Amino acid sequence: MSTPALLDIVDDEAHSSASIAPDRGAIVTSFKVRGRELLDLDQATFVDPTKNVRGGIPILFPAPGKLVEDRWHCDGQSGHMKQHGFARLHAWTVSETTARSVTLQLRSDADTLAEYPWAFVATLQVSLAGPRLRLTMQIDNTGASAMPFGLGYHPYFFVTDKRNARIDTDATHQFDNVSKATTAFTRFDLTANEVDLHMLDQSARQMSLHLGDGSIIDVSASTDFAHWVVWTVAGKDYVCVEPWTSPGNALNSGERLLRLAPGKSHRSFMEIALRT
Repeated sequence: MSTPALLDIVDDEAHSSASIAPDRGAIVTSFKVRGRELLDLDQATFVDPTKNVRGGIPILFPAPGKLVEDRWHCDGQSGHMKQHGFARLHAWTVSETTARSVTLQLRSDADTLAEYPWAFVATLQVSLAGPRLRLTMQIDNTGASAMPFGLGYHPYFFVTDKRNARIDTDATHQFDNVSKATTAFTRFDLTANEVDLHMLDQSARQMSLHLGDGSIIDVSASTDFAHWVVWTVAGKDYVCVEPWTSPGNALNSGERLLRLAPGKSHRSFMEIALRT
């Protein structure tokens, strides 16, 4: 198996860089600040086109999370879709590149319409500004009816010292996707066998991941990202801090589902920054 092609962007003044793989769902595979890699990437899944990539920053569209029995029913339509949607599984087209940014597009086609019968254009710009990486997404509804959707990002941050890592949140309640229980939030135990916690009432559109060496990764997003997820498993050197616009199964439940009128656009962003 050959390694998918990468596009690199660089901010020489800040000594930061990022790499993007257009053919693997426009995934950001690397983000470095002053030579330090902030993302974890499972190379075996990255080079195998039959696997979902574990690592980098997968794009979750048009349905973050898992649908019940991988099926959805919404607005008189129904269909089948795997966890986290199809955007991360399709090749994206590069439309523009500069030294510090790359713009890519995913357009609806026969394959996407078979899973999700709404026509769209998704335009993603990945840009560097000093120690900050920003992903700006514009979704255009090119069809004739209102388009329901959700959007999320799934960054895998490289963390080797989970015992001394911690995450800031202002949430007071959580859904534990391991135990399937809704409880009061107390803390993140990143050393557990699996952590899959969904923050139900976080008002801030930011989470800060404090690493064991005193440095901090700030994850921030635009106002639509009201559902935040923290996920990790024992034995893996990653902690995922994930902003979503809607919870899993939203194409069935309608909870926090975004709706875009025909001919309209929806624009949002997520940003990752390193503080030392």
